[in-house]
Amino acid sequence: MYKKVMAAIADDEISWNALQEAIHIASADGAKLCIVHAVATANDDEENRRNRQAGTDLLERAGARAAGKLDVESRLLEAEGEYGLKGISEAIAHAAEEWGADLLVVGTKGRRGLERLVIGSVAEQLVSTVAASVLLSRLR
Repeated sequence: MYKKVMAAIADDEISWNALQEAIHIASADGAKLCIVHAVATANDDEENRRNRQAGTDLLERAGARAAGKLDVESRLLEAEGEYGLKGISEAIAHAAEEWGADLLVVGTKGRRGLERLVIGSVAEQLVSTVAASVLLSRLR
């Protein structure tokens, strides 16, 4: 059914669960998998270097989970730090469109009420901006 599955991850348990869902779906469909991680740019060059290195390390660990099972690629995305979560969601949405993803898999904390209103979420923003199908994965 899906030919190109993209998993957007951070370094947390929710994202690792979402990655496992993406691997499972891509394996079942014989699809390609692209794993992305977005880092926000800062005004400090040293902080940007550390963020990029941490993102690269995360993508290497994530790719190792799918290695040998799938055709996998990874991409480190840069988001405008001044736009906060919106910058991150825009970077992911652009990458999904550019790569031609059929499905985007993202972890979600499932915030509710005031916390959701104040904090918002990358997952929620992606649902409203990405043209591909979006699978929101929660911890079990």
